[in-house]
Amino acid sequence: MHSDCNGFFASVECLYNPDIRNKPVAVCGDQDKRHGIILAKNEIAKKFNIKTGEPIWQALQKCPELVTAQAHYDRYIRFSKLCREIYSDYTDNIEPFGLDEAWLDVTGSTLVYGSGKDIAEEIRYRIKHELGITVSIGVSFNKIFAKLGSDYKKPDAVTVITKENYKDIVWKLKVSDLLYVGRATEKKLHKLGVLTIGELADFPLNLLRQNFGKWADILHNFSNGLDYSPVMKSDEVSAVKSIGNSTTAVRDLQSFEDAKIIFMVLCDSVCRRMREQGFRAKTVCISVRNTELSTFTRQKKLEISTNLTKDVLNACLKLFKQNYSFDKNIRSLGVSVSDFEPDYLSHQTSIFFSEEDIIRQEQLDCTIDTIKNRFGNYALKPAKLMFDKELAAFNPKEEHTVHPVGYF
Repeated sequence: MHSDCNGFFASVECLYNPDIRNKPVAVCGDQDKRHGIILAKNEIAKKFNIKTGEPIWQALQKCPELVTAQAHYDRYIRFSKLCREIYSDYTDNIEPFGLDEAWLDVTGSTLVYGSGKDIAEEIRYRIKHELGITVSIGVSFNKIFAKLGSDYKKPDAVTVITKENYKDIVWKLKVSDLLYVGRATEKKLHKLGVLTIGELADFPLNLLRQNFGKWADILHNFSNGLDYSPVMKSDEVSAVKSIGNSTTAVRDLQSFEDAKIIFMVLCDSVCRRMREQGFRAKTVCISVRNTELSTFTRQKKLEISTNLTKDVLNACLKLFKQNYSFDKNIRSLGVSVSDFEPDYLSHQTSIFFSEEDIIRQEQLDCTIDTIKNRFGNYALKPAKLMFDKELAAFNPKEEHTVHPVGYF
């Protein structure tokens, strides 16, 4: 089954402030720090077509009486743990999908607690009466259709999708309802005349591969219910596939020097996290979002894997220079690294790299890490960041919440 907390952030805020419970409520980012977007909304706000990710000012135009609440991640983490404690009464196969969602495999519990639907109804009842929030739960024979079931009826509902009825329920849904069919994929599928999940399931696989490559098999399997991936154990740790941070700057970035300051802070955070986990990365990726909210990403393979801040920063700056000309100012930037290998592995030496310089830089980075861990993030920083203290005054290493998300 897949359990999804309804309007999670907003529901929790209404618990702490009952006066707003019967009003349209949206949890938002910090407008003073230009993170002023809708993070979550309650069911009443949904009726006004308030959408997650849209600017607050735009939401207020749709619904002038909208109550905007500041996000409190400590509260959401607490309630997420409380939900999982309830799940754990029925199974130890619990796989989080963000703070507010989780897959459960209750196959081994049916002899004790009844059918999957019975267990889902009991969990739904307990969360509602013990925690004061609601969940929608999908029950099915695989993870993909279970998630579709949790989205099918909201709020506070259970939907069962079986091998006998899935064509009647799933195949009528929009293709964008399928997990990992985003806007770009949806647009390409629409050009092929594929509007529903059923049409995707029936679409010739060879033609799908011509348009989507290896991704075609995943789309085909998901739409036909051919997903056999297991639900992880609750104490199982997923392999780390990427490490990244992004930020919306306190003001528009108008020059390369502005962007460099942001990249320096982000790369410091990403590389410190990488070193803490004992990785070196071979691929560096940047994301750039301009003031018109248009976003693109670029990535490059490095000649040798690294976890050195200087190497990752240089790669980011090179990618940025090659791909952005400041025809429009920039609102936000992001940095991520992937293609990991353990940092204890030796790497091939090269005439193009000085091993002495690499060792010296490793020692420098480790020393900086030690100082920051002991005395705080701002105890030591490059002189470059002093040129614009306001722009550099953020700490993604500690302030940016990282949630476990990712199906594959």
